[in-house]
Amino acid sequence: MSRFVRASKYRHVFGQQGKKEYGYDNVKVTNSAWDTNIIAASTRYISLNWNASGGGAFAILPLPNPFTPLPTGFPSKLPDLIPLARSHTGPVLDTDWSPFNDSVVASAGEDGKTLIWKVESGAFEGWGLDGWEPQDFDPVARIDVSPRRVGHVLFHPTANNVLATSTGDHVVKLWDLASPEHAKSVLGGHGDAIQSLAWNPAGTILATTCRDRKIRLFDPRAGGDPVRVGEGHGGIKGARVVWMGDRDRIATTGFSKMSDRQAAIWETGSLSNVKTITIDQTSGVLMPFWTDNNILFLAGKGDGNIRYYEYENDNLFPLAEYKSSEPQRGMCFLPRRGLSVSDCEIARAYKVAASSIEAIAFIVPRKSDSFQSDIYPPAPSAEPALSAAEFFAGKTAPPKLVSLEDGSISSGATPLSIPSTPAAAPAPTKTTLAPPPAAASSPVVAVHEEPPAPTPAKPEPSEQRAPARSQTIPADDGTVAALKEENARLTSELRDAREKIRNLELQVEAVRANARKAAAALLDS
Repeated sequence: MSRFVRASKYRHVFGQQGKKEYGYDNVKVTNSAWDTNIIAASTRYISLNWNASGGGAFAILPLPNPFTPLPTGFPSKLPDLIPLARSHTGPVLDTDWSPFNDSVVASAGEDGKTLIWKVESGAFEGWGLDGWEPQDFDPVARIDVSPRRVGHVLFHPTANNVLATSTGDHVVKLWDLASPEHAKSVLGGHGDAIQSLAWNPAGTILATTCRDRKIRLFDPRAGGDPVRVGEGHGGIKGARVVWMGDRDRIATTGFSKMSDRQAAIWETGSLSNVKTITIDQTSGVLMPFWTDNNILFLAGKGDGNIRYYEYENDNLFPLAEYKSSEPQRGMCFLPRRGLSVSDCEIARAYKVAASSIEAIAFIVPRKSDSFQSDIYPPAPSAEPALSAAEFFAGKTAPPKLVSLEDGSISSGATPLSIPSTPAAAPAPTKTTLAPPPAAASSPVVAVHEEPPAPTPAKPEPSEQRAPARSQTIPADDGTVAALKEENARLTSELRDAREKIRNLELQVEAVRANARKAAAALLDS
């Protein structure tokens, strides 16, 4: 056994629970068996799937802080009747807050609807006063997503007003909230229920896990087919996925065929497995959360503890464990721009127990009162890098980051792209490839349904992926018609190229099958 301890500035990170009166008690958590995190947070509010009669509902509450009491006059023990967001006709299954507006939240329901809500600044005035009566929240937009349930909602990390939804039809639909009449993109190929969604930090690639035990990567603007499909965890229960920052790595949690709980790291170029660790044999689904400190948090449903690991050189090194006697039913993490840097807080979890919500701060013990720049990399800002129209027109941009020291805005890393041909995988029998888009054509085809909206022409020197014509706004109807004709031609060429790729892949599989048969015949002889 080595006597040397691995050097790490996060070795002594510890979880600190806020005082009981700093959180919420007497909460009525949903009884739905659908597997989501149950709770979501912006830097101002939290949303919680509520157990309500007469349809579905969720609660919206001011954000608790583990270091300070609740807003003046706001009760820690909630009354039996509180304002709820009630417009769903079936149980609410998931909620997500906009990364660019802390007052806007989306909800998904068993009724096949997604609703958008905006919390007014005076929504919580008068709580607890004599004569106070609860006034329910009203949605500002309604989207008819599917005849079946909507299982997940997820806002885009860099484009404003872009929302992803997963449905009971086993597809993911992308919406522009400014014109939600029709989905802008539909991502298919799933063989069973979709279990989780995750955008990469630049929002160019969407990863999904599915009950068919496969992991899929999509480039939403290059078509509805996945660009990568790989084998995931061996068990069908509760697989989750999260991007590991701006690296070409994703982390997943799931179960083995023997029902062991696992965490795994995958390389996105080929979806080959880089590392798998076995956690234990408990039955609760593991919820993964990634922070830009290179720490992966794992919280199991039904567990009282939160494990956390530091990622380095494709390994996960255990740091410590937050332990509690209260089992958690759900959990979310606060956006990093809302952390308390004066307390050396690098992450904050909101834990849903049987009837309470508590905030848990993860702190790096430091004696200095000055800003600790080594533990606070820039965080995703509240300023979008793209509009919804720009995103669906094929434009890409790095995320905008905010310094937690002085609030200055900077640009993040160059958006990740999936290569048209995957890297060689160490276990080729474990990874299968879906038809990838033609690399040269995909940015242009992203404008396939309609020409860009007329805006002042402006050169984009930073754009390398798209030809200049996709950035130039047509000046007359003739140019628009020419652009549509060219777009149709390129779409046809892309379709033909995909067909050729599928045929080649079938030929390759046939050659491999013949080779395996020949090898088996030689061994038998």
